[in-house]
Amino acid sequence: MPINAHPEYIAAEKEYIVAKSLGEKIEKLRKMISVAPSHKGAENLRAQLRGRLKRFQEKLEKGRKSGKHSSKLGIKKEDMQAIIVGFTNSGKSMLLSKLTNAKPRISDIKFTTTSPIVGMMDYFGTSIQLIENPAIESEYYDKGLSNTADTLIIVVRELNEIEKIKKLLEKSKAKQIIVFNNFYPEKDARKVSATLSSKRYNFVIISNDKTGWYDELKDKIFQSFDKIRIYTKEPGKAPSKNPLILEPKANVEEVAEKILKGLAKKVKETRIWGPSSKFPSQKVGLKHELKDKDIIEFKTK
Repeated sequence: MPINAHPEYIAAEKEYIVAKSLGEKIEKLRKMISVAPSHKGAENLRAQLRGRLKRFQEKLEKGRKSGKHSSKLGIKKEDMQAIIVGFTNSGKSMLLSKLTNAKPRISDIKFTTTSPIVGMMDYFGTSIQLIENPAIESEYYDKGLSNTADTLIIVVRELNEIEKIKKLLEKSKAKQIIVFNNFYPEKDARKVSATLSSKRYNFVIISNDKTGWYDELKDKIFQSFDKIRIYTKEPGKAPSKNPLILEPKANVEEVAEKILKGLAKKVKETRIWGPSSKFPSQKVGLKHELKDKDIIEFKTK
């Protein structure tokens, strides 16, 4: 511990000591460097920390090239997956924390996120996997995650960042949603909206003085997947709160098979409620085409 170390540095050093993974060690070292004493007597300390950080970064890079360190380790792609991308300190972690159950570390320190962070977003009973990718300009950024994503949520603080990020995503075929983070500092949301609209971007502006952005963004995220939700129910009971996720124009038979393989052959009667029905509790056949938010009830032989 250096002489005259203030509490913030001491706390950062303790976090570094208990860090387990190489990525965590690097993250904590960055924090230690940012809060290290600035007086002349601490020059050697700062040099040692920077040297250690450089060695760890080189070790991490070698591990990546050899395949020993994979940032995607343990990430299983769900039916609907969106990746959050952007420059450092753009608000990616803040957005993930507000939309999902994840608890990422939110900090003004650059490159705080050193590995992908997974969260699940609830959308009317539907679970959507959101993953925060480390800063797109950092060594921790995972190109593979972005290139294979269904949807990309591009978080920016400045309009000129959009095209810079898009150039780095040329290999991705994902649908894109621009999230203009207008929390800090406040900008004229009307001017920003007019500019984004003129370029025909699919976008949402989030700010302290704009209400409804949370639901608007969740709607856009779900709609980007082009899926339909089908709720099931048992006779005499209320519909399930957790829908089945299917492709557009899916039929009754596909729902039965998704519930249980071979179930379609055992179906004696099917009734539906919702957008695709002519009237509530309509009897339909296995080839009936369903629509989003339909409710379906099976009676088996």
